[in-house]
Amino acid sequence: MSLELLKTSGLRSGYGRIPILFGIDFVINEGEFVGILGHNGMGKSTLLKTLMGHIPPTEGSLTFAGRDITQISPAARARAGLGYVPQGRQIFPALSVMDNLRVGAAGKTRTDARAVIEQVIEELPRLKPILTRAGGVLSGGEQQILALARCLCGEPKLILLDEPTEGIQPSIIEEMKDTLKALSKGRGVAVLLVEQNLDFISDLATRVLVIRRGRLSGEIDPKTLHDADIAGEYLPA
Repeated sequence: MSLELLKTSGLRSGYGRIPILFGIDFVINEGEFVGILGHNGMGKSTLLKTLMGHIPPTEGSLTFAGRDITQISPAARARAGLGYVPQGRQIFPALSVMDNLRVGAAGKTRTDARAVIEQVIEELPRLKPILTRAGGVLSGGEQQILALARCLCGEPKLILLDEPTEGIQPSIIEEMKDTLKALSKGRGVAVLLVEQNLDFISDLATRVLVIRRGRLSGEIDPKTLHDADIAGEYLPA
């Protein structure tokens, strides 16, 4: 039986005096793959940033692995096992691929960091021939894979993944899909996925939550996302 990993209760947040999220309540269990779907501007990315601690909540609570993390820093959340791959990737362009991975493993002993990085490279073999290249010269797809790899170096229990297919060539989208399936099965890592690509989200998610105007308004069976009526309603405007 899966155990509760992350739980939000009445979570509200926004930017300054502009509220964006209005009482978000949901649970993610260990090893679960959950999608978030909604039109642009509904609060999807704001939700992930609030979960990671980059935007402070104005109300509500957040527990992770049985611990209240509502008020702790993003760095402390990362140490607790919460990983984040932001929209736009945000790799370090002047650093090599290997040094980006070392940043992801920061805080570990040299021996542990080396072992973790070696495991990640085995899981993401596309990185092997480009370890010495600067992040800024990589293709968009390679940067996305690097961003995921850097996150994995922190050994997360839950990955917050924001629009990973945006601007990515189809071959790497398929590669990323296979990688995420393997990670979910092999590591047992849970994933909260914000995504506009219905094929991608339906092939990966075990359930899909719908967000409307900063509120979770329902849940969809991923298998129904290819239905024309469903797609027309939930595809981003």
